[in-house]
Amino acid sequence: MTDDGQSVTVHPAALPSSDLLKQVGESHARRSGPGGQHRNKTQTAVILVHAPTGISAEASERRSQAENRTVALHRLRLKLALGQRTPARLGPSGLWQSRTRDRQLLIAAGHPDFPALLAEAFDQLAARRFDAPAAAAVLGVTTTQLLKLFRKSPAAWTELNRLRAAAGLTALR
Repeated sequence: MTDDGQSVTVHPAALPSSDLLKQVGESHARRSGPGGQHRNKTQTAVILVHAPTGISAEASERRSQAENRTVALHRLRLKLALGQRTPARLGPSGLWQSRTRDRQLLIAAGHPDFPALLAEAFDQLAARRFDAPAAAAVLGVTTTQLLKLFRKSPAAWTELNRLRAAAGLTALR
């Protein structure tokens, strides 16, 4: 619940890692490639499947299973941000507000908060039929800043244009 009594559904990409991992099935496998004997003889690849959605992600490029789990979890968050919609909030989340200054959004694509912010932006856009200026106004950033968020991830930019096309809108350049 928010201060104004609004019930808020937390997007899976924004859940704390411990809560998200409770919704995830994890399996391990061996993968070939660089990394020497250790990598080829042990099951260091991590495959995560989000049970409620069936969305999965994996990582195998590291020699450590723990490192691969971290990478796979970040990839899962990104895929959830792209493929799962939740009801949009009435305004920006506390996380979103903490990452904005003077209507600019400050985040790098590799930052752990990036998937949650991307999910929030997608949810706001979907709620406004992909009207970027309207979504940007609700989120308290400029339209340019909102679109730069999507450009930081080629997959997000592609998905945004796919959803716009499905809504009968022209692609963004």
